[in-house]
Amino acid sequence: MPMQNSRRRFIKNMTAGSTAVAFGGIGVGFSSKSYGNIIGANDRIRVAVIGSNGRGSGMAGTFAKQANTEVIYICDVEEKARQKGIDAVVKAGKDAPKGENDFRKALLNKDVDAVYIATPDHWHAPATIICCAAGKHVYVEKPLSHNPHEGEMAIAAARKYKRVVQMGSQRRSWKLLTEGINELKGGAIGKVHLAKCWYTNSRKSIGIGRETPIMRGLDYDLWQGPAPRMPYKDNLIHYNWHWFWHWGTGEALNNGTHEVDVARWGLGIDYPLRVNSTGGRYYFQDDWQTPDTQLITFDCPGATVLWEGRSCNQFKTEGLDRGVLFYGDKGVLLTGHDGYIIYNEDGKVLKDIKSNAVLEGRNTSSPGESLDSVHIANFLDSIRLSKVPNADVAVGFKSTLWVQLGNIAQRVGHTLNIDQSNGNIVSDPKAMELWGRKYQPGWEPTV
Repeated sequence: MPMQNSRRRFIKNMTAGSTAVAFGGIGVGFSSKSYGNIIGANDRIRVAVIGSNGRGSGMAGTFAKQANTEVIYICDVEEKARQKGIDAVVKAGKDAPKGENDFRKALLNKDVDAVYIATPDHWHAPATIICCAAGKHVYVEKPLSHNPHEGEMAIAAARKYKRVVQMGSQRRSWKLLTEGINELKGGAIGKVHLAKCWYTNSRKSIGIGRETPIMRGLDYDLWQGPAPRMPYKDNLIHYNWHWFWHWGTGEALNNGTHEVDVARWGLGIDYPLRVNSTGGRYYFQDDWQTPDTQLITFDCPGATVLWEGRSCNQFKTEGLDRGVLFYGDKGVLLTGHDGYIIYNEDGKVLKDIKSNAVLEGRNTSSPGESLDSVHIANFLDSIRLSKVPNADVAVGFKSTLWVQLGNIAQRVGHTLNIDQSNGNIVSDPKAMELWGRKYQPGWEPTV
């Protein structure tokens, strides 16, 4: 088979005397120098982009526009997607990066300092782990992981190899939202006892998939990577994998991670006490497995957090397609994409802070370049200055875990009790079966 031949050629051409990490049948060699790259405050950072069909191509261009930063690789398992990423960098006014089918080949280049990961969810944590092991810093899109155990391994890898790992919770770097969170913590609306989060859209049916020949130019085996092998169907790639438990995590993690992260940030809570979820696939009879309508309730110390997901009903809440509303005993604070509004107990506006940035909450490529740029800048500064990023892997793990717990509660059909010391599910073997996953033999991530 062509893939097997390419693997043999790759192994044969590896540098002798390097440290080999076996993952999915390919031994990837890293020299000791890979682990000790020191980047000065003014040094150029060279980036490899992994996954460039939609979100990745937009971010490739945004990375390319950052000061003293160069995108030198675009990696994607599909030819057209790979070219989209290359074109985005060129459109940003920079030299065309090299295209690679297998991102692990790019990791062999000692000039690569950092990677940006925008693969399907089932690759997020495994790719993060192998990139950290290669001595690369990582910006990984949300959710951090496909399941909680992978998130734990991602933290372990970041700490073991002393790498900066930032999750794509861009709101953590947004100045106006940071001001709003500081207002909240400063008592602007008193004691907060409820936070409501929501996301809305008008997604259409994905139909019933047919087993067909794999689309031209796609390495489907590498696309599946660590996931156990499933037949290729014509309604899976590029976006609909989000709605299959095997590869995706549903709307809760696809979008809910952002708002739940803001709620958790504002309340200053690490883990909920209890988690419950109701909902289902109501709008269409098709292959979509995850809920299109979902309400997750997080019972927390001193407060309740709600996340409402409506994938197929775009009616706005509080005039916003997505947002977070904090309820306190002295008023409320509403935040959407670009700022915040503080109301008193009687509903009078006390403060209305808006940005001039153009942001689109339902845009699957980017809600706004300005929002992405500040988070990327924080990531790059963290590398240069050896500091903890705003959405460090441990922060990302906790916020990802919240909505993962919501999905687990949904799938097992009952409330979960949570250990406050570590976020683990308490005395629930059925639920703990979903804490991790099975892997394709030979593709198991390890730290």
